[in-house]
Amino acid sequence: MQHADITVTATVSPDFADILGSDALSFVAEVERKFGARRRELMAAREAVQKKLDGGDLPLFLPETADIRRQNWKVRPAPSPLLKRAVEITGPVDRKMVINALNSGADCFMADFEDSSTPTWENMIQGQVNLRDAAHGTISYVNPANGKAYALNADHAVLLVRPRGLHMVEKHVLVGGRPVSAGFFDFALFLWHNAEALLKKGDGPYFYLPKMEHYLEARLWEEVIAFAEDHMGLKRGTVRVTVLIETITAAFQMDEILYELRDHIVGLNCGRWDYIFNFIKRFARRPDFVLPDRGAVGMDQHFLKSYSQLLIQTCHKRGAHAMGGMAAQIPIKTDEALNAAAVAKVRTDKEREALSGHDGTWVAHPGLIPVAREVFDAVMPGQNQLSNLREDVSVTAEDLLTLPKGAITEAGVRSNINVGLLYIAAWLSGMGCVPIHNLMEDAATAEISRTQLWQWRTHGAKLSDGRTIDDALLGAMIDEEVTKLEGETFIGRDYLADAVALFTCLVMDDELEEFLTRPAYELVMDYEFADAA
Repeated sequence: MQHADITVTATVSPDFADILGSDALSFVAEVERKFGARRRELMAAREAVQKKLDGGDLPLFLPETADIRRQNWKVRPAPSPLLKRAVEITGPVDRKMVINALNSGADCFMADFEDSSTPTWENMIQGQVNLRDAAHGTISYVNPANGKAYALNADHAVLLVRPRGLHMVEKHVLVGGRPVSAGFFDFALFLWHNAEALLKKGDGPYFYLPKMEHYLEARLWEEVIAFAEDHMGLKRGTVRVTVLIETITAAFQMDEILYELRDHIVGLNCGRWDYIFNFIKRFARRPDFVLPDRGAVGMDQHFLKSYSQLLIQTCHKRGAHAMGGMAAQIPIKTDEALNAAAVAKVRTDKEREALSGHDGTWVAHPGLIPVAREVFDAVMPGQNQLSNLREDVSVTAEDLLTLPKGAITEAGVRSNINVGLLYIAAWLSGMGCVPIHNLMEDAATAEISRTQLWQWRTHGAKLSDGRTIDDALLGAMIDEEVTKLEGETFIGRDYLADAVALFTCLVMDDELEEFLTRPAYELVMDYEFADAA
């Protein structure tokens, strides 16, 4: 399919034809033509920053933007549907999951094209169909296996959409022969098809923006949004966004990110699992930044507590919401004691967030909404905690860079291997949101797992029993963990061999891959090409 200089290389089924109509594709092409080159420049700038960090530099509060941090300004006030966000649920754009999440009793639902969705053509475009039907109030689903019908309640959560990050491209759609930015593609299609319907309902086109690393990336998004509003005849400030702070450099630029997006932003979110991944990745080549077991890196660690408190203070000073992070636990119906322990962990985590001053939090499963709401209702009787300015907080660069203490254990190494393999196998099979060991995992956990192993191997880190983590030790443990998995049943079982090959490369290569989803996407494209042949 081709319209002017935009080409769709994938099959466009009748169900997808409306989503990929000529007007919608022309809008996507306009956005890409206007902003694609700048996006590529900013991705190259990330590489330059990485080289400086590898050479011994540390992130800092930028001297050139000191005036922005010092001056008194606020973001545009949030629209009424986004004033109360005590509990938000997140999940992929699967049709049944969209209905269940919107009906879950959460205040908001973040429908995710990013880390909890494998970006197959089917997943991405069917996701747009599902969200169009949700935005227009017409979504329904009948389970073909048992005939159970699902429909949208009259009273449901507010819809927010997370497009893919700026680092990803959509290879099925070319503008001028070049793959379009995946984030621009997701954003533009959703906005084009749904802005009017959402505004008629009293809502609006609301987004979460992921993986931002610099205020200039926020400026790019501001320019994209303003252009889109003008192109569609929407008032300035119609589109509203929440930005995930999930990179170490963005943590030093939260004021600047809010400032750049001040006409459209309503809040920041502690994307803590990706933040941990990014922290490891950005300092992976530094022997003085080796982290302990993944299980020892919790929000009680000083660098993460500092990041959370700085986010709250910064947001509330600027009139923006400060959203807490994900509780990945899922109910354990088969074991009452384990379930009680999981719920207790969620309660403790949410109490920490609410008492710190967060305005809301994330859960991965509807079963955890009641405990999260109970905690926030007890601490936050109003719609939010914007009046809690946290003037007691004073976070320095040193606070944000204080390494967590803890050991590296054989159990920690094996856990990283096991979770990494299970997640990648599921991702390759088309599922990006995967229950693993009673936690709902997305790409961030696998990213942490493989970057930790790469860092430990690269620097010859010592296990708590004195053994050195090297190629021989890691290779043997990977082989042993694969043997265990070969006797088990799990999501993506048929993709285990490819998952092992990819995971081993990610861990053993001399160069550290920026995102595992990029080479994994190449594999998915190969599968699609083979199926079409």
